[in-house]
Amino acid sequence: MPSSSRYDIIFAGGGTTACVIAGRLAAADPDLRILIIESGPSTKDWIGLLNRTDVYMAHSSLTATNLNGRSPRVNNGSCVGGMMYNRAPASDYDDWERLGNPGWGAADLIPLARKLETYQIDGSESIHGSSGPIKVSYGFPRGREFADEWNDFATCDVLWDGVMLTIYYRYIDAETGRRSDTAHTYLYDQSNNPNLHILSHAHVNRVLFENGSKRAIGVEYQVGGKNSAMLTAYTSRLVVVSAGTFGSPAILERSGIGGTDVMKKHGIPVVSDLPGVGNNYSDHCAAFLPYLTDQAMEKDDSTRSRSYLSYSDMDAGIKVRPNPQDLNELPIFRDHRWPAFFESVPDKGVGVVFTLGRPMDSNLDPTNYQVAYFLSYPVGTGTVHITGRKLISAHRGLFWINDNVVGRDEDLVLLRWFYKWSRELARRMDCYRGENIAEHPRFSETSEARCGAREGPVAHSAPEFKYTEADNEAIDQFHREKALGSCAMKSREDSGVVDPRLNVYGTKNLKVADMSIAPLNVGANTYHTALLVGEKAAIIIAEELGISGV
Repeated sequence: MPSSSRYDIIFAGGGTTACVIAGRLAAADPDLRILIIESGPSTKDWIGLLNRTDVYMAHSSLTATNLNGRSPRVNNGSCVGGMMYNRAPASDYDDWERLGNPGWGAADLIPLARKLETYQIDGSESIHGSSGPIKVSYGFPRGREFADEWNDFATCDVLWDGVMLTIYYRYIDAETGRRSDTAHTYLYDQSNNPNLHILSHAHVNRVLFENGSKRAIGVEYQVGGKNSAMLTAYTSRLVVVSAGTFGSPAILERSGIGGTDVMKKHGIPVVSDLPGVGNNYSDHCAAFLPYLTDQAMEKDDSTRSRSYLSYSDMDAGIKVRPNPQDLNELPIFRDHRWPAFFESVPDKGVGVVFTLGRPMDSNLDPTNYQVAYFLSYPVGTGTVHITGRKLISAHRGLFWINDNVVGRDEDLVLLRWFYKWSRELARRMDCYRGENIAEHPRFSETSEARCGAREGPVAHSAPEFKYTEADNEAIDQFHREKALGSCAMKSREDSGVVDPRLNVYGTKNLKVADMSIAPLNVGANTYHTALLVGEKAAIIIAEELGISGV
């Protein structure tokens, strides 16, 4: 428990971004009294796997008609510190800046990408760092090299004519074999600082405001189950909400910040009418397809004795942009989304295809391997809103998700194309012996594309499967059943929630800093962007508080 109830800065959430900000500020000014309140556990000196029930917060949505009436469950990380090294293209951040966010373009953020990392692989110093807290390496011994660099903010891959693969590098210190995460590299290494407090297994209910004012003065939180007493902590300078895409809008809404209709529904007094809170939820629509093999998956387990956290079964990935022939098969995408968003920016991949040496789903045969894919920039977006004025429980919560997620025709057409493309890749891999039927689209027995066991891979030059309209509908049905920033940094008039200084509109001494502020999606795993948001936010806060050396 905190040794005090009064602080200079309180962080509501202790994930990736919060650790970066708090760590940078504490290092620059050790006298700064900082409290981090995190719903998940501490990860200090962990060597176990991250698939613990107290690390993943599961949110069950209400039914969505475009998902065949499913109530999909979406998980998000819940622990101090928040692993795949995957950086977004530069144009993604330029898009953020063009929306009216000066200082958030690629020219401003790429130097921060160098600042935060120590790149332990041969690479250009113009795009990689050599002295930052986050270590990047292969993560385990590699055999022959077969990959190219597409974490340079510029490179994107093409199709079969010169396909480029990249090894999925890891946030791992090559010298120690230990996971290089923000908790250990920004916070735990300052454990001797008596003014830096980390409270885990605690849940922030709401932000507290000064009577008759919109000035944030503290937070209300719980330690223990939903029936435990509410506690308070006060701040003299700033509250930073950093609880993620689901947690941050929920905290704001319970605090009276959000759409008036949501506030009235739950009897919450309105502090700031911001209809954009909880809107603009965008996710990477993904599918993981298992394939059969009779070959033992090559795994070097030597690193596992050093740290389970230093290993990932994601091996390699391909950023994909359709060629002219492919575009002809995607007329709705070719005529609208392609010219408006992709054609003039060659660094943007439409999606990513990647391989996994073992299935992510523990219910699948562990001898299966997977070829997976996700859309980098889905058109469909959703909404995330509270269903009550107080915390529902320690680790479960309902949120609203609208019908546009995994339901827009443009997204379904692209998912269908990615299924076909990734399947052609899988059936040309040496280990291929067919498909796990139960986890693939249900094609008819007379379909050329029907799934099942095979004798082995086809030649690289083999013709591709021909799919009928019935086959296409089976693929669409599969994605409706299987596939799946809420506090956007935009102008208030454009349903934004925070300004470019991360201030919540209509309040004082209150900021949001995490991936929920992203006004547009990024074409990569979001962890790296969360690091950038943290570094940028630390600079902004330090400037405002008069702290140098950040």
